[in-house]
Amino acid sequence: MVTLIAAVIVFGVLISVHELGHFIAAKLVGMQVDEFAIGFGPKIYQTTEKGTKYTLRLFPLGGFNRIAGMEPGEEDVENGFHTKPLWARMIVILAGVFMNFLLPFILFFGIFAFQGIEVPVAKPIIGRVLPNEPAARAGLLPGDEIVSLNGTVLTHWTDLTTNLQKQGNAKSTIVIRRGEKELVKTVIPDYDKESKRYLIGVMRKTEHQPISLGESVYYAADTERRIVAGMVRGLKMILTRQVRAEVSGPIGVAQMAGSVAQEGIVPLFMFIAFLSINLAILNLIPIPALDGGQFLILVVEGLIRRPLPPTPKKYIQALGIALILALTVYATISDITR
Repeated sequence: MVTLIAAVIVFGVLISVHELGHFIAAKLVGMQVDEFAIGFGPKIYQTTEKGTKYTLRLFPLGGFNRIAGMEPGEEDVENGFHTKPLWARMIVILAGVFMNFLLPFILFFGIFAFQGIEVPVAKPIIGRVLPNEPAARAGLLPGDEIVSLNGTVLTHWTDLTTNLQKQGNAKSTIVIRRGEKELVKTVIPDYDKESKRYLIGVMRKTEHQPISLGESVYYAADTERRIVAGMVRGLKMILTRQVRAEVSGPIGVAQMAGSVAQEGIVPLFMFIAFLSINLAILNLIPIPALDGGQFLILVVEGLIRRPLPPTPKKYIQALGIALILALTVYATISDITR
């Protein structure tokens, strides 16, 4: 039940926010929006205002817009999509991506404003022990303070990381302080090829620190910037075949949402923010049927100073839809296999 509710929240928020962006932009540039819907399936509520139907539908897994003039054969509809200037159409197409970038900033700002930030503790105190790693196998626990490593007294967390690199993967003796007792443990570090470092699988302890609203804005923007940079690097590595692509479909995302939701509302908000950034970046890829592909078509039309013929545009969109469906099927099969 938790997984189902979390999945509904995640998919509902991400898709509805994306569509809300298209809706707001279309209204601002004077396009006719025939319908703005929350959910899919049969209507359970409907109202009409200024020519737009606002509907609430049975299955709350997102939403959609019906902007006049976007369907084939509707190019000449009054106040339709294709009757507006090129710049207006570009804004409408990119507005959904903009909202998917804006949502994480708002979520991060709220989290930092209400919860503050976690500041690393200077002392070599363990905050988290990763499962199935050398430290876990040696019996180290969160809250343990590392007193010494192979006879070298440690006073700062960086002393631990520095000395681990010197010891390599040799068997090491660690003295820890647990409460009033000092215990001796033996650990053999693992070599991590990705970071090119010797690790034992521990994370340092952090302390809660409240911050101002101004600082919350800064941390929210910086957090999103770092996530975007990391995703772009990862996408580049996938495209250059430096790493293998790991994809998750709706089933995988739903399972992850359920797991995260069990940790609390803040981790769920962080997960939604992460997925929203991911959705925004993927939507910018110039594949037909995605926002990036539609934007590229508008760029081409701007360069040639005339609309593309309907038939080629129809085939281009059909190709994009086929690619997306194929990727979705592949991701779903991967989810089931896992």
